Amino acid sequence: MTTQPNQPQPNRPPTPMTPSARPSDPAPPRRRPLIVGSWLWVGLPLAYGVYELVHKAKQLFTG
Repeated sequence: MTTQPNQPQPNRPPTPMTPSARPSDPAPPRRRPLIVGSWLWVGLPLAYGVYELVHKAKQLFTG
């Protein structure tokens, strides 16, 4: 008997997550600069945009 690709296989136990795939584990040391750089790449322009938005909104509502 063959099983369809989309049907679950009842006799097969679920595969455990590998230690490196756990979401609670910190990033490997060699990837930290990439992660920090990515957050800065997005975060700095976002922070500037929020600052400008607040500044312009103040001007709009205070005259």
